[in-house]
Amino acid sequence: MRRFLTVILAVAALSATAKTNITFDGGKIALSLDGRTVVTSADEGLWSVATGWQDDWMCDWHHAAPQRTEQSGEWTIVHGKLQIGDGELLLRDSYREQSNGLVQCVRRYEWRAEQPLEHVTLSVRMSVAGEQLMPCLPGILYYGNKNGAKVNPDIIPVYNGTAGEFAIFEEHRYPMPFAMLESAADGYAVALHSVPSPVRGAVLSDQWWSMGVEAKDGHSDIVLYSGPIGYNGQHSVAKALQKRPMRYADTYITLEPGQIVEKSFYIELYSIERAGSGFQRPLYTSLDLYKPYGAEQFATFEQIVRGKYEFAKKRWIEFDDKAVGFNMYDNSVRKDIVMGWCGQADSPGYSLQVLSKMLGDSDIESMVQRSMDYLTTFAIDDSKGIFTVGFNGEKFHGGDPVSCGQAMYNFAKAIETARKSHKYNTKKWEEFLRHAADAVSNRILSESWNPLSTAEGFYIAPLAISSKLFRNKRYMEAARKAAELFAERHLEMNGCYWGGTLDATCEDKEGSWAAFQGFLEMYERTKESRYLEWAKHAMDVCLSYVVVWDIPLPAGRLADFGFKTTGWTVVSAQNQHIDVYGVLFAPEVYKMGKHLGDERLCKLARVMYRTCYQLTDAYGSQGEQLQQTNFAQHGDMSNVYKLRGGYSEGWTVFWITAHFLNAAARFEEMGVEP
Repeated sequence: MRRFLTVILAVAALSATAKTNITFDGGKIALSLDGRTVVTSADEGLWSVATGWQDDWMCDWHHAAPQRTEQSGEWTIVHGKLQIGDGELLLRDSYREQSNGLVQCVRRYEWRAEQPLEHVTLSVRMSVAGEQLMPCLPGILYYGNKNGAKVNPDIIPVYNGTAGEFAIFEEHRYPMPFAMLESAADGYAVALHSVPSPVRGAVLSDQWWSMGVEAKDGHSDIVLYSGPIGYNGQHSVAKALQKRPMRYADTYITLEPGQIVEKSFYIELYSIERAGSGFQRPLYTSLDLYKPYGAEQFATFEQIVRGKYEFAKKRWIEFDDKAVGFNMYDNSVRKDIVMGWCGQADSPGYSLQVLSKMLGDSDIESMVQRSMDYLTTFAIDDSKGIFTVGFNGEKFHGGDPVSCGQAMYNFAKAIETARKSHKYNTKKWEEFLRHAADAVSNRILSESWNPLSTAEGFYIAPLAISSKLFRNKRYMEAARKAAELFAERHLEMNGCYWGGTLDATCEDKEGSWAAFQGFLEMYERTKESRYLEWAKHAMDVCLSYVVVWDIPLPAGRLADFGFKTTGWTVVSAQNQHIDVYGVLFAPEVYKMGKHLGDERLCKLARVMYRTCYQLTDAYGSQGEQLQQTNFAQHGDMSNVYKLRGGYSEGWTVFWITAHFLNAAARFEEMGVEP
């Protein structure tokens, strides 16, 4: 085989001095960064195709190297073929550089034979140099999911970069369709961006391409396969349930005579300045590729606010003259006034003050005053900095950092707002918040404070606000200590933000939100630039859970409704469905867009808020769990092939409504109508 003409494409990288070169030489493709080869095609060949299936995995591999190359305008095209039995598989890759630093590739397979080729697996394999490279698979796997692994490594994907490990998932599971590998020691990262698609010729009815990483000796591979998935040492399993996988096998395809299959993807190689930052650049590349900015197709801001307010009023309950507020559940099913997390009985005390002019309802003032007054009767434990958060008509219950931190934030915002309007008596509110802030500050400032997870990050923002409200420097001292601890723990991603939900024990967007909210509040209160840097890192992790593309769904309910997944958010590494939680931090994403001068963030924030009103029914009700991938927590979970495209609408706890109103109030305070 003759030596190929070397083709060099100069590609812009992260820094002005770093350049990526792609070369086609000696039958291999290589990408180098400042003269150092980082990415190559596999040693076995540029193309690898399996034609067998054994022990729930692909086998009988065939490999091919390019046989000729040609230039067509800005495209470099390489050709090859595989002789398989009595047929011939024609192979073709087309590459071109793009001004944004990406190398675009279109891979083409054409089966020429008289008979079908069965049990086929097509692949893309790019080898990345380095030992124990750390991955980011958005919404799924964050630098190994180290924190969740310490609690229970069996209920989430885990990955240490040890030779033989793999983490490969369906493309429709990815909110941002890229896989990234980072070499912190060598100062570079590589991302492969896929154009997600179902697979032609698939045996299964809803089979998609898969994407992920595989660790080898001295390198790791970023891979695309025409269906096979697996993780945690198990082949052909889907992360289908909250606490265990389900078998998802026979993901091969059949190539009919004359059939052509194409797969499009992008390769991105770039320098990084520090550990834990490799995921950030491809995140914004994903925004640029998919441009998830079409807010105008969804309900208007005013429609959303009015619709959610009318539903909120339906959750008002009164146990007696004093025990009143917003019910976590449907009033006909169960009664429980709960602060924070899923209950959010504290949230309207702030949001309805801000939105009262728009809503024009004379009942608002009474509901705000009475509900907030009642919540101040919940007992605070001075030794733990925790207070009870629920009352079910018979007893008070609960108390945890997530719920207490969120409640303290809403109390702080309610007091801040009421002081401006002079419409409310905040004496009880202020006594309650001051008491809670004292207890929490004492806990944080003690030498023994060593929080398990990022859940206590929810204390940062309310402490920062309370420091100003009550002119108490000790609260700010505690907020600083907490912010510094979580920055130290998470900025290098040696353990990603986690623990922000009470029904999971792993990396999650709510833990990321706790840090993001806290860091941003610290920046806005102190104007110290380090907090803005930290806020961007935590925000970027939050954004990695945001769906940037409309995932096609199987025929049935959600598909027939015309449901759009763009702007919704994956919950966590453990709970893989999507939900509306992103509406809560959409205003902060907008703020960051203004702080950073990045209009993309402002446009994305608008979509995040408005898209999530989809599926609101005639009653104003909306379910919590939408199944964009092979995953479910409720309903019939006996058949993995029936999960995707489902919708669990029965769990309608109050946070779904409260977060819309809370975010609307913060947009309103900014003078922004998303």
